[in-house]
Amino acid sequence: MPRYDLDQTIARENLSRLLAACYYQPGPEFAEEKVFDSMLAAAARIHPALAAYARRLGEDYAVEGHEALLLDYTRLFLGPSHIIAKPYGSVWLEGDNTVMGESTMAVLELYQEGGFDMSEDFREVPDHIAVELEFLYLLIYRENEAQRNGQPEALEAMTALRKRFLDEHLSRWIEPFTSAVRSDAQCGFYRGLAELTESFVRMEARRDKGP
Repeated sequence: MPRYDLDQTIARENLSRLLAACYYQPGPEFAEEKVFDSMLAAAARIHPALAAYARRLGEDYAVEGHEALLLDYTRLFLGPSHIIAKPYGSVWLEGDNTVMGESTMAVLELYQEGGFDMSEDFREVPDHIAVELEFLYLLIYRENEAQRNGQPEALEAMTALRKRFLDEHLSRWIEPFTSAVRSDAQCGFYRGLAELTESFVRMEARRDKGP
């Protein structure tokens, strides 16, 4: 197991949370809250390759403009008639038109095990990419809390749950999903978001497995 690094663990929390935010509808709050400055700072703590992706993502956001991003977001993730890159795990794990399938029920069980409650106001299905990234953030956060508070049993439980979630769910569908985004996105921003997301999830899936 790699040496515990508090700063890097906090960076992993932050990057997961900020990536999740980017899969919601783009708005001026991205610039107002300096999302991409925070993302670059987190990515740089984790790996130089992630930092390069994050830097380019912020640059693309600055030059492409809100309207172009909103149009591309709608094309890719919403439709209305044809959704190019459906952001749901069950679609990629069970078949093109499967929503709320067996894999969704399975990930809901992991959410419950991790104490992850979805807002009643949330109108998407539970295995939306943004939700799964938020759950990953929560797991890393709780690992961090257990480490800082000297709770080895809680740390072991959260680490095991993170590994199961990645191995059984997120890392299994992240590649085909992000490939679809890269292939069909009109904006460099969403191509870059796909690259950064896949690279980060792959790093998380390899973590603790040794060389």
